[in-house]
Amino acid sequence: MFSSPTDPSAYDPAAGEKLIIETPEQTSIEFPLAGIGSRFLAVLIDTLIQIAVIIVMGLLFLGVGFGFRGAFRNIPSAAGPWIAAIFIFAIFLLMYGYFMLFESIWNGQTPGKRLTHIRVIKDSGQPITPIDAVGRNLLRLFDQLPVAYGIGVLCAWISPQSKRLGDYVAGTVVVHEKPFETVAPQWDAPEHASTHQYGANRLTPEEFALVETFLSRRAALDAGVRYDTAAGIVRRIQSKLTMRPEGNPSAEKLLEELSWERRSTAGYR
Repeated sequence: MFSSPTDPSAYDPAAGEKLIIETPEQTSIEFPLAGIGSRFLAVLIDTLIQIAVIIVMGLLFLGVGFGFRGAFRNIPSAAGPWIAAIFIFAIFLLMYGYFMLFESIWNGQTPGKRLTHIRVIKDSGQPITPIDAVGRNLLRLFDQLPVAYGIGVLCAWISPQSKRLGDYVAGTVVVHEKPFETVAPQWDAPEHASTHQYGANRLTPEEFALVETFLSRRAALDAGVRYDTAAGIVRRIQSKLTMRPEGNPSAEKLLEELSWERRSTAGYR
């Protein structure tokens, strides 16, 4: 939903390590970049989860082996390497498929990223796709070399956007996202909020950030630009909303209703 910024780097050093996206609606969206420390903490949490799962898998494997040791005596010795290979392949799938799966279904987050409030997004500010998640995590094989993400840490340290190799290949960046409680509204809630539910919870954090940014900065826009901007935002998110059969509010009023609905249900994370 965001256009690519005019500056190819999409990075303003004076902005305090932020990714700044200029939208077609003339609204700037700022994303605080996640540094090496927060990313390493997220990876550490995810790695501990993976280790716990591997231990459980190993115990189950041994348990099955001991429980059916009589049956295993009849298995040809040549089957041993195949069984070991299957187990190793399962570990490989867990180590790398874990990140691909969670980032695909959790909109750029893994359990570790969710706990540390960081998220993977496209350089353009758009949510990542499953293909992006697969691409950036396949390169994790190289980022982990020689040990403890040595190449990844070095690359992120050199990169102005703290990117590892996988981020460069997939065109992604990792950003901080503020918990709902820390985001203070900068505008008054509608005096008579609608009881109709538009489905604001279906908006991505990036889409909701665009709505909030417009509402907080609309007073500085000319009347015509303000009208066109609100209408443009509604067009971009309308397919996700449950509109009334008739009598829908103006675009700006609708954005107010969406923000109020999302906040009142604590749907922003």
